Amino acid sequence: MRMLGGLSSTGPAGTGRATPNALDLLERGLAVFALPPDSKVAAPGWHQQVTTDPADVAAWPAGSNIGIGCRASGLVGLDLDRKNDAGGAQVDGVDTLKALCARARRPWPATLTVATAGGGLHLYFRAPPGIVVPSSISRWPGIDIRAPGRRLGGYLAGPGSVIAGRSYAIARDLPIAPLPAWLTAHLTHRPRTLHRV
Repeated sequence: MRMLGGLSSTGPAGTGRATPNALDLLERGLAVFALPPDSKVAAPGWHQQVTTDPADVAAWPAGSNIGIGCRASGLVGLDLDRKNDAGGAQVDGVDTLKALCARARRPWPATLTVATAGGGLHLYFRAPPGIVVPSSISRWPGIDIRAPGRRLGGYLAGPGSVIAGRSYAIARDLPIAPLPAWLTAHLTHRPRTLHRV
């Protein structure tokens, strides 16, 4: 077994069911852990359950959702939400990223992209070696960053997860691209404001 937190599975093999989605993520070089059914909220101690071993995935409880540990995977995830803010105004992370790309005169990133259960997108990138990319909430309007960070890192709900009957699903089946240099520069420097693009 290759439980990255140093812990092994607690249940006997076969008590859960490996999903093709989780195994596909392992083949893409990502490290995963079980999320509770119908939830994207990780249980305490999830960092110790991150694994790259298909046998561990096979022991997950039936119906588990899929979490991806960003630090163990060397992954930076751009979480583009489409929602209403606390004041009722619509916030669209997709439009925000389009504006950032236009300002930087860069194309929309070509990388593995997952459509979320809430109608948003997750863009997956390989973290730049030797550079600390922190996780952050509302880095720009409608955009959260899930990243390796300095210590534990964040996580993403992976494709195949289901929330309230709505699934996370791959929208662009591309190789995971390195985090573009222009985005790396934005994400590793504290901006004067988090709400201008």
